[in-house]
Amino acid sequence: MATRELGFKIVRVVALAARDMARANHFYGTTLGLEPAIEGGEKVGYLIGDTVLMLKDDWYGTPTAEPNPRITLKCADARATEAALREREVTISDAVDRYDENYLVGAFLDSEGNKLWFCSDD
Repeated sequence: MATRELGFKIVRVVALAARDMARANHFYGTTLGLEPAIEGGEKVGYLIGDTVLMLKDDWYGTPTAEPNPRITLKCADARATEAALREREVTISDAVDRYDENYLVGAFLDSEGNKLWFCSDD
């Protein structure tokens, strides 16, 4: 029996829990400067490339430093990203370090305590 290709292309939506929506929206929209994601004329979250980052009220779950699945954002230069996050007074939970000889990886906490990882090719 032949197996059909699933055709997955990108991660379209990532949802994160937020205790304080105003604070979370300020963090992603102002502190990180992400563009709003608009669908049907309404803001549904923030854009990270082609992926929509949606913020969900507490009913969605409790923010955590160890979300499952883990979210990792690719960037051009992990060390420069870490420096820019520090300039914006964002908490760096894991300083950039070498991973698997080919990547640089670090992590930060959002305003709600969710840990987001970022990486770049070395």
